[in-house]
Amino acid sequence: MIKTLRAFTGEIDDINTAVGDILFQLDLDKNIRKYSVGIISCFPDFISSGVISALAEKLPFPLTGATTLAGSSNGIIGEMILILTVLTSDDVEFVTGLTGPIAGEDEKPLIQAWEQAVAGRTDKPALMISFAPLLNNMSGDFFVEAWSSITGNVPNFGTAAIDNNKDYHDSQTIYGGSAYRDCYVFILCYGALEPLFFVGSISKKRVFWERGKVTASKGNLLSGVNGVSVAEYLKGLGLATDEDGKIAGINAFPFILDYNDGTRPVIRVMFSITPDGSAVCGGYVPEGATLMVGAINAEEVLATSEAAMKEALSSGKGRSWLMFSCAGRYFALGFNTTAEMEKAGALFGDTPFHLAYSGTEFCPVYGTDGSLTNRSHNDTVVICGI
Repeated sequence: MIKTLRAFTGEIDDINTAVGDILFQLDLDKNIRKYSVGIISCFPDFISSGVISALAEKLPFPLTGATTLAGSSNGIIGEMILILTVLTSDDVEFVTGLTGPIAGEDEKPLIQAWEQAVAGRTDKPALMISFAPLLNNMSGDFFVEAWSSITGNVPNFGTAAIDNNKDYHDSQTIYGGSAYRDCYVFILCYGALEPLFFVGSISKKRVFWERGKVTASKGNLLSGVNGVSVAEYLKGLGLATDEDGKIAGINAFPFILDYNDGTRPVIRVMFSITPDGSAVCGGYVPEGATLMVGAINAEEVLATSEAAMKEALSSGKGRSWLMFSCAGRYFALGFNTTAEMEKAGALFGDTPFHLAYSGTEFCPVYGTDGSLTNRSHNDTVVICGI
């Protein structure tokens, strides 16, 4: 059984006050058990101010996590805050890992970190909790597929770091008292643990009726749907164009992608349309997959988040919940950027939860036979019950 401790602070500049406040809330002498690990979501300034490194020195367990642009937990909602969730247990063991710098789609840093983390063990983790760097030349799908191969399909749940800058240049993962722009951090959970996973994306009422078949693609570059360019396909659906003939607001029209393998469809955002009419997407779009075009706005974010959270809560009591929601959903809320976090607070009440915004969401999806397949998501809220 896992017990969850939670603490937060909005104090960035006064290190002693910030650390003291967190330690007071945790009350570790009374609450700590045999095995423990810390999960941090924070505004990047908590790293540069020295709060993270000072906190790591005071904690008697490993610290992991990533930067975010906003987050919430029981009793706290905000942007310039630090949220710490501590998982502590007498029968679930936590092993942490850190890769070396990742420069491209090369599995070697991941393999080395995995081998170091599992050295001397013969049992298999029940869950992997991931904090990935946000890299311009990397897809979340690479990480998901590589880790699935390396770990033997250990369920992988987590997030990619993000921050409040337009180009996300301050996005960092956290390990111990240090932060990294190009290293992957993970937690391996061993023991009697049966995690549950839930996904909220886009409802059927917000999806164009027409289905397309991916006829040309390479990685995350989608070139053809039904034998025509992506731009032509989208115009055929009636999407508006500007005075230059370009499709306006493509970020608000993500793809719903069905791998046709019996697993739940995933969302792929479009970052841009190239001059030849291809779409640069937020993840792999394999040839042969079926896709539909959806639309996302504030109403849709709140409705789908509420549905996923209620489904999670109905699965049973006694769990703690980790949640990561895409930054695209945060921006889709317009001026009411705290609405999704407020929704979580109202629904979960005193049930322990930790919600942070994400650059890419990692969450397994269930097949028709109940099996799990690890997936990378866009424009999605993912939920893990532990």
